[in-house]
Amino acid sequence: MCSSEPPVENLSLGQLRNESGRVLREVSEGHSFILTNSGTPVGRIVPLDAPEPSLPITRPARRTGGWKALGLKRKNSERDLPSILDDLRGDRL
Repeated sequence: MCSSEPPVENLSLGQLRNESGRVLREVSEGHSFILTNSGTPVGRIVPLDAPEPSLPITRPARRTGGWKALGLKRKNSERDLPSILDDLRGDRL
């Protein structure tokens, strides 16, 4: 964090509920909060004009695999789909 940024305070759900006025006032003044649930960070409250955090991209996303990679061949049937579904539904009667 830069020295120009105000310190980030941890804030539990109970504190947020009981001190919401103070929290909103401080957020409007530029302070940020990390919301915690039983001590585990779950969210962040930041001012609207706060810059987006920059996330370093460690590797580009690549799509590999998928159905096409399996090499399955599509089978053509002599029967149409409605007749196949009628046969399957007939088994339930």
